[in-house]
Amino acid sequence: MTLWPVTLPASPILDGFVENFPETVIRTNMDQGPAKTRQRSTAGIREFKMDFILTKNQTAVFDSFVMNDLNGGALPFDFTHPRTGEALSLRLKSAPVYKAQNAKYFRVHVEAEALPL
Repeated sequence: MTLWPVTLPASPILDGFVENFPETVIRTNMDQGPAKTRQRSTAGIREFKMDFILTKNQTAVFDSFVMNDLNGGALPFDFTHPRTGEALSLRLKSAPVYKAQNAKYFRVHVEAEALPL
């Protein structure tokens, strides 16, 4: 498994961090009364939206990581959960997006999903 590069920030910035709980329940509305619910699966997909502040040199490392190590984002990578510290296997959901912070730093937005163990 490919590892998150040690030369990149180990954790995302708090501003912009979003973690969605897995949706494992299906809900069916009834003609009358409360909706019925049941568990659809036991292994849900946890989704993450994370932003990292990178230097120009780190953007080159990140570009190479995504394009070469992750085969353009198709392969998963090992990452440490920012909230719990547990090991995760993540896969990119979409192409990362850069936004300039200033002349020296760039903010990269990453959307990923945790693969069930």
